[in-house]
Amino acid sequence: MKSQALIALIKVELKKLVRHPVNLFMNLLFPALLTVVFIVTFSDPELGMSINSVVPGLVVYAVIFLIMTVAQSFSSDRKLLRRLSTTPMTSSEFIGSQIVSNMVVAIVQVVVVFVLAYLLGFRPEGGFGGIILALPVVAIFALSSVGLGLVTATVSKNPEMAVGLSFLFILPQMFFGTFMPLSSSTQEIAKFVPGHYLFDALNLIFEGNWANTNFLIDLLIISVVSILVIFFGIILFEKYRSV
Repeated sequence: MKSQALIALIKVELKKLVRHPVNLFMNLLFPALLTVVFIVTFSDPELGMSINSVVPGLVVYAVIFLIMTVAQSFSSDRKLLRRLSTTPMTSSEFIGSQIVSNMVVAIVQVVVVFVLAYLLGFRPEGGFGGIILALPVVAIFALSSVGLGLVTATVSKNPEMAVGLSFLFILPQMFFGTFMPLSSSTQEIAKFVPGHYLFDALNLIFEGNWANTNFLIDLLIISVVSILVIFFGIILFEKYRSV
């Protein structure tokens, strides 16, 4: 993998994310809108929720929607991917650019959420150090979203189909991996949802409790699942490229 080619591809991907109105909305404006609406609506002590309990869920919301944008992007570039073997660009460089650029997007999304949440009264007990620690944890989790986006694009015939199928991965994480109330039965389901572990890890970070063993377990699960999903997505991508 040539570093110059990888950097050039990353720049292209980031420019694409900014120039396309839909991607710009989903990656930046949507998280900002969600932050304001959810904090104003749900961070009410009478509802049993504080602003500090809402923010971790908002972070999960923002990152899991990368699944849709990645799937749509790969499906839109279907012809390009099929011609990949006839160009100097290698599959490792292309996938690497997707991974890095989307991890950057995930970090930017989280920063947007944190800044707006702070302006609206978010004050984590873990302080500023907790917010800094949350960034690499989110970046690791973003790998799973990129991987699931790759999987979705592989089985999709067009961008529209990719968007629809991506919600098969997004919706379970929305309902079982964020601040939605969980019953005893849905708690068992949540154990199989990657977003649940990010949500739990962020709660512990913001509580200043990142030395807790549960945080280390959450981080381990997030890391292992993200690596496995991205690996599986790459394998399918290679097969998809040769079709």
